[in-house]
Amino acid sequence: MADPKGFVKVARQVADRRPADDRVDDWNEVYPGTPGRAVLPIIRQQASRCMDCGIPFCHQGCPLGNLIPEWNDLIYNDLWRSATDRLHATNNFPEFTGRLCPAPCETACVVGINREPVTIKNVEVAIADKAWDDRRIVPMVPEWHTGKTIAVVGSGPAGLAAAQQLTRAGHTVVVYERADDIGGLMRFGIPEFKMEKKVLNRRLKQMRQEGTVFKPRTTIGVDITGEQLRERFDAVVLAIGSTVPRDLPVAGRELAGIHQAMEFLPQANKVALGKPVADQITATGKHVVVIGGGDTGSDCIGTSLRQGAASVTQLEIMPTPPEARPEGQPWPTYPMTFKISTSHEEGDVDRVFSVSTSEFTGDDGRVTALRLSEVRFAAGRLETVEGTERVIPADLVLLAMGFVGPESNGVVAELGVELDPRGNIARGTDFQTSVPGVFVAGDAGRGQSLIVWAIAEGRSAAHGVDTYLQGSSPLPRPIAPTDRPLMV
Repeated sequence: MADPKGFVKVARQVADRRPADDRVDDWNEVYPGTPGRAVLPIIRQQASRCMDCGIPFCHQGCPLGNLIPEWNDLIYNDLWRSATDRLHATNNFPEFTGRLCPAPCETACVVGINREPVTIKNVEVAIADKAWDDRRIVPMVPEWHTGKTIAVVGSGPAGLAAAQQLTRAGHTVVVYERADDIGGLMRFGIPEFKMEKKVLNRRLKQMRQEGTVFKPRTTIGVDITGEQLRERFDAVVLAIGSTVPRDLPVAGRELAGIHQAMEFLPQANKVALGKPVADQITATGKHVVVIGGGDTGSDCIGTSLRQGAASVTQLEIMPTPPEARPEGQPWPTYPMTFKISTSHEEGDVDRVFSVSTSEFTGDDGRVTALRLSEVRFAAGRLETVEGTERVIPADLVLLAMGFVGPESNGVVAELGVELDPRGNIARGTDFQTSVPGVFVAGDAGRGQSLIVWAIAEGRSAAHGVDTYLQGSSPLPRPIAPTDRPLMV
């Protein structure tokens, strides 16, 4: 245990952010330098708050099973190299999760029962960023090759985790990506102010040096058929994500100026990186309405503010969450509480809860306003509150209501894999689909989820593929069979 009295003596303290007025004028990460550097001055004290519990429930909160008490103790004792090794023992990309994961480990922290939990996420990103700065993260080239070949379709966190594990196991791995660069939503969906792309690029460089081959701008079913994919490779991993967005089929939906979030954010990311985008969707000078209260909605807000929106309103159909953990979501579950993201800090954002959109209206084929009403839950059903209808201006509407599943055409149709009742790719406890030798990892099989789940699924699918090819596997499997949806 780092300090037996640490959680009593030391108060929780997170990394300082750059002033909102400064960071809204650029696309750099919201922390000075990097999140890891921003937290370094306080990191040993914060690590000392870890109780090194006999039963560390933070492990239960983390799908990867990160060895959190161990690297907290190592950091407190200034053993950075050992902490880096323990961190990477369970997580291929801690610099990603340390920036993008909502930290369910912290809500499961035992200290958090009656105090503020340990700043696990800050410690994680500090270890990762310092390891990169000190050049302790190097390629892990396999000592021998199996002669087996594997195709990974999709280059998000699940696909990259599976690819790195299988490459290090000695297989020849090719990652196919239909976009013009590698990284999936980490490349095109996550704004620079949350994770600068140089963080992704340095990890991809490591993977290339280890032997993983990347093939962007390649669409299965167009550039390569599913049959050719099966002929060329001994196994296939589908990590295509959940990319079909949830729509809002109300009157006026056809008006110009109403877009899915993933039509808006990728364009902004490309422009922020200096790439040209024809007919870019921008928020400049517009009354922006973001429908959806999750992380994607928050990203739309931060991007709109940086583009100079006239106003930003965020609509959420659910009631305002409580400030503290509700009784119905006891420790160590992940509670739904009121959160203020970095984007909400950066401008005068009108957050409206318990409302539903009934109509879009406009002039000359373009949206100009949105009609909404208050809603409430009664007898387990959602009902409109009479007399609450109102109209708000809306020059740009961004739908950030989540995703309903993977695209059923393309590689799914080409390979003929079965879908489960929810529309996700069905798989067994070894992550294998209905087609022998074809596996699935991440949101495509699990449904829309967190980056930490995607990496855990990628690592677990890699174990399944390696076992399928070799008969057994030394690769770790962080997700137990009972945690996975069974194939229907």
